[in-house]
Amino acid sequence: MYALLSMIAAVVVSVIAAILILAAMKSDDLHVERSLVMKASPRQIFPLINELRAWEAWTPYDRDPGMRETYSGPAGGPGARYAWTGNREAGEGSITITQSLPYSQVALDLDMIKPFQGHNKVVFRLMPDIDGTRVTWELDDKTPYVGKVAGLFVDLDRKIGSDFEEGLARLKRVAERTGRTHTEASVPYRLECVE
Repeated sequence: MYALLSMIAAVVVSVIAAILILAAMKSDDLHVERSLVMKASPRQIFPLINELRAWEAWTPYDRDPGMRETYSGPAGGPGARYAWTGNREAGEGSITITQSLPYSQVALDLDMIKPFQGHNKVVFRLMPDIDGTRVTWELDDKTPYVGKVAGLFVDLDRKIGSDFEEGLARLKRVAERTGRTHTEASVPYRLECVE
């Protein structure tokens, strides 16, 4: 019996050691990127990203109807900030626009508090395309060791990327509404571009 328990313990220790070694070998960098072409101009799409209240029309992160939300700073552009506290799935955190290049790029800091801490850089890029505008949503993060261990069991690119794909599809629907501008189609307030 002692030999069997010793063998089981050795196997368990070996598996744990292998997991810890594999995690240590993983890159500290996490990069997730998704793109979608939209039949709308950068001028139509840009305010939907640059003004944080406009995200209500397309965000994939609207999973908690009882979420507490606060907006601060300007309506759009650098300094615009959105913070939330929600259920277990929504978590708690904030996004702040750090850079806004009209009709081409919006950069944000994403600071997560719950369910786990994280400080991410997010960029939306708008590039003219023969069929309209290619919108690219990127996230970059430095992954702590615990995150690298978790990354052995959860494909973060697939998990986060599927949210990005859903958000880009929603943004596309809002931006492409025919016969109306994005302001008339989906957003209950007036959008202004900061140039």
